[in-house]
Amino acid sequence: MKMKDPVCGMTIEMDDAVGTSAYEGTTYYFCSNDCKEEFDENPKDYVA
Repeated sequence: MKMKDPVCGMTIEMDDAVGTSAYEGTTYYFCSNDCKEEFDENPKDYVA
């Protein structure tokens, strides 16, 4: 299943995600640790 990294917008396969974070009941998938760390610092900037 393809997912979109909420930080950089890259489309990645869910199984290839480097990391995940849960926020308000939703799991987000990331292409890199840098994107995950940026999201974790301020998730409100990346969710609608």
